[in-house]
Amino acid sequence: MHIRDLISRKSPSLSLEFFPPKEESDQEDFFSRVEKMKKADPRFVSITCGAGGSSPDRTLETASRLQNGLGLETMAHLTCLGGKREKVETSLSHLQQSNVSNVLALRGDPPKDEPDFSPRDGEFLYAADLVSFVRERFPEMGIGVAGYPEAHPDSPSVGSDLHHVKEKLDRGADFLVTQFLFDNRIYFDFVERLKAMGVDKPIIPGVLPVLSLRSVRHILNLSGASIPGRFYLELEEAHEKGGAEEVRKLGVEFARNQIRGLLEGGAPGIHLYTLNQPGPSLKIAEAMS
Repeated sequence: MHIRDLISRKSPSLSLEFFPPKEESDQEDFFSRVEKMKKADPRFVSITCGAGGSSPDRTLETASRLQNGLGLETMAHLTCLGGKREKVETSLSHLQQSNVSNVLALRGDPPKDEPDFSPRDGEFLYAADLVSFVRERFPEMGIGVAGYPEAHPDSPSVGSDLHHVKEKLDRGADFLVTQFLFDNRIYFDFVERLKAMGVDKPIIPGVLPVLSLRSVRHILNLSGASIPGRFYLELEEAHEKGGAEEVRKLGVEFARNQIRGLLEGGAPGIHLYTLNQPGPSLKIAEAMS
């Protein structure tokens, strides 16, 4: 089923994002965690590509099992930077044969172990190129794309970034999922800017729970996203008073309140970055009701 049709239902949608296990020995623990998170009744789930050192093949395998073994409508992340048409087509054929009907079309990052890598050696430079390819070769596939409400770290300007976001949607993407954010005003401003440019497709905000100070510092450094100063100070104070557990409680409550604010403001759904953690994810998902 196409995710665009699931999003269009009257009530806001909840979607969950997982990253596949790096090691084969971690497979059963991973699926046990996902099984627990099914209690949140997500309208769809997504599985990242290459996160935590896992291979793209692991993404395809995991997507197939989530779709067919656990009965979850699954969106597989598909990256393309410097890729060849044949390899991308093989991945899409594999997904199609596995009844996975949706992909998140991403540019991806340069390989860390290839210092001489040039993206122009391949046939895809940008996510928009991948969207066009999927729409042409696999017209029955549902396509989502990603967007950075605070602009992609590689973009020369916010205006340029918005242009590229619109291009991905114009080339045939059905909806957009944002990078996580901690200030709802940034999301609503992002939506208004795109609407002013003629974009009328669903834009789903991403919510990431802060489960530790160390992890949020690392994630912010990698993503280029910002965090409200007041919230960060509250996290530091919580750590001083009650340690990691107090930080975790504050992070979960912040995410719950953030979701309520996003839904009250008219967001069509919430995309929750679960970090593969059932307990916090289920607690946060309660804010949808």
